[in-house]
Amino acid sequence: MDVVLDWRSLGSLIATVVVFRTAVRDFLPPQAEMYLRRFLAWVAAAFREPKGTILIDEADGTSGGPNDLYDAAQLYLGTRCLATAPTVRLYKPLQAQRPVASLPDSHDTHDTFRGVRVRWTSTARTVERGGGFSPLDQRSLELQFPRQHRDLIHSHYIPHLVDEATKMRLRSRERRLYTNRAAGPCDDYHRLWTSHAFSHPSTFDTFAIDPALREEIRADLLGFTASWERYARAGRTWKRGYLLHGPPGTGKTSLVAAIANLLEFDVYDLELTTVPTNSHLRRLLVSTTPKSVVVVEDIDCSLDLSDRDNNSKGGGTGIATDEDVAVMGRESISLSGVLNFVDGLWSSCVGERLMVFTTNHPERLDPALLRAGRMDRKIELGYCTPPAFRVLARNYLGLGDEGCQDAGDDPNTVNSLMAEAEDLLAAAEVRITPADVAEVFMGWDGTGAAAALKKLVDELRRRRDAAPATPPGASTADTATDIHLAPFSLTVSMPVCKLVSPAVSVNILVVLYAF
Repeated sequence: MDVVLDWRSLGSLIATVVVFRTAVRDFLPPQAEMYLRRFLAWVAAAFREPKGTILIDEADGTSGGPNDLYDAAQLYLGTRCLATAPTVRLYKPLQAQRPVASLPDSHDTHDTFRGVRVRWTSTARTVERGGGFSPLDQRSLELQFPRQHRDLIHSHYIPHLVDEATKMRLRSRERRLYTNRAAGPCDDYHRLWTSHAFSHPSTFDTFAIDPALREEIRADLLGFTASWERYARAGRTWKRGYLLHGPPGTGKTSLVAAIANLLEFDVYDLELTTVPTNSHLRRLLVSTTPKSVVVVEDIDCSLDLSDRDNNSKGGGTGIATDEDVAVMGRESISLSGVLNFVDGLWSSCVGERLMVFTTNHPERLDPALLRAGRMDRKIELGYCTPPAFRVLARNYLGLGDEGCQDAGDDPNTVNSLMAEAEDLLAAAEVRITPADVAEVFMGWDGTGAAAALKKLVDELRRRRDAAPATPPGASTADTATDIHLAPFSLTVSMPVCKLVSPAVSVNILVVLYAF
């Protein structure tokens, strides 16, 4: 009988609620109904424990750089909390072993830390930008927790999240190769780089270079990574600059890859021709990560960073004016912007980093770019030498210190060809780059190392015989001057023009005209 009465009471209560709800809709004005709803919500909130909220945006709204805390939270949630989530987003980077899970927009999941239950929600909102720019989608993570545990969340849970994400990155570290996006007026301001997995095979053991220089570079790099306290004590930014110069094909790019593999650094390949302004260049620098190599290849071809003193002697100022910038169109970043990029105040905002510039013509660069503190080490990579040749023979032909490994080759023949190749490479008139030697060895079909060595020796002999003879008393620079005679005209290559004074040029023209 009691059960029947209980059910009857419940039915009466439901009927009363329905009648009250109908009366409210029919007789109360909309404003009064709104105030009544607010009052009921306030009463309901009084019986619930207060909540605290932390918003973590994907990008920093001030500098436009990526928010490392957002990435750490997504990584933490993907491995700890999304196993029970009803919906997850999966993404598999190229060449990665397994997909990465993240929280989709407008979804939530829960985590428990020291008995406190917290709630994570992924949100996305549209941010309006002025100046005619298109709206920007800004993603965020929202962390909700009981307000009485605010100190626990701020002082312990957030650091715990960052530490766990750092450990996960170290366990499954995939080094990346970044390149800057072509800047446009409608591009998202925080998506400045695109990346791919970095898997270049070059190492210091396989790099064709003089062994003494290789060990010197290796020691310098390892000493840099272990010198944080020394840099801090001296008041210097923890960075180091390298200038790699030499003829094309001498291994500048391979050395950059070997450096990144030795230190396990990411690589940022900066294309200056796509950078519109100095401020955009600073934003690119700020958005890089510590433990990275920032590379600018062929810097003398990317911008006009030539010597201002030589330009002023030739009648120019060496400084781009507004009219020059308007004529050049794309080139609106200046030498000053590049110098500040290398060692200005903004260069201290990232952390442990290497800055590597490569060029085929270091004499074309302004001395201000080459001074100590900007380019700390200047490494010249020249033509192939006998020690570099031995490294290439080991890499491509399997010829080590123990001799020939191919049973089909005569060891005496191989050793004789090796000795002759080294003698030819030691001659001053034979110039061949490691890339040319590697190309000869790449044509080897694997039937015998002697055939590949014979092909290389023939190529070295051909270059020796084709090299112009140097007259007695004449310097190498004199024989390298490129002068072409024509009736009543003189054509001189550009590097020579920079070395000849106007007076000397006039005298030469007069003599030829008289002739």
